[in-house]
Amino acid sequence: MNGVSRRLARLFDPESRNSLILALDHGANEGMIPGLGGIPDILRAMPKHRVQGVILNKGLARHYSDIVPVDANLIIQLNAGTRHGSPTYNKSIVCSVQEALRLGADAVSVHVNIGNELEDRMLAEMGEVTDEAQQNGLPVLATVFARGASVVNEHDPSLVAHCIRIGAELGPDIVAVPYPHNGGTFADAVKASPIPVLVTGGPFGQDMGGTLSNISRGLESGCRGCCIGRNIFQTENPAESMAEFAKITHKNTINSQE
Repeated sequence: MNGVSRRLARLFDPESRNSLILALDHGANEGMIPGLGGIPDILRAMPKHRVQGVILNKGLARHYSDIVPVDANLIIQLNAGTRHGSPTYNKSIVCSVQEALRLGADAVSVHVNIGNELEDRMLAEMGEVTDEAQQNGLPVLATVFARGASVVNEHDPSLVAHCIRIGAELGPDIVAVPYPHNGGTFADAVKASPIPVLVTGGPFGQDMGGTLSNISRGLESGCRGCCIGRNIFQTENPAESMAEFAKITHKNTINSQE
């Protein structure tokens, strides 16, 4: 077992074999949105709720290194963009694999948006990241969305299936995509993927029950967990929300751990 395989295995719960990843990297893109001030408390609460990893930008990883649980997997986000940019879906590399290693990363993450005039550069950068990360024994989590002027519906089943296939074809070790509300098409793409697929939480503001239902449907379709951000850190009680997603993600084993 090489370094990538060992670290990748640690991103999945040994009992459920699923993964609950917290995405707390939204500040670079969104600015000072509600909930970001509570990140330290969320980090401290992680060990109680069977969270396998947390995604942070390099600045927060540096400043919060003393409160990121030592037994949690630290995933450093390598690219970023802002909602003020033109276009808003652009993502550029802002952190190297070597810098992520110096910060103590257990894995690295990249976000790629397809269906736009910049997808060629984002795909090329993902290819470079996967090469360098794997040379250094680090798994790569790729979040792939269909976003751009030519994309009418980013939840279109064929587009989401293509996002999954990009992860399968271009080298990441895990791919995270939205649930498309078409279980059959989605399940086929998940089944055909040689790498684990995670479901993203989607925009904040939808009913929590609906979000949990999407995660549950994703798991029933063969997904190995979920990657959740605003639907935890922007809720009234992030710790309780974390617990709810943990119950869904690890539903077959959660009682044995309580």
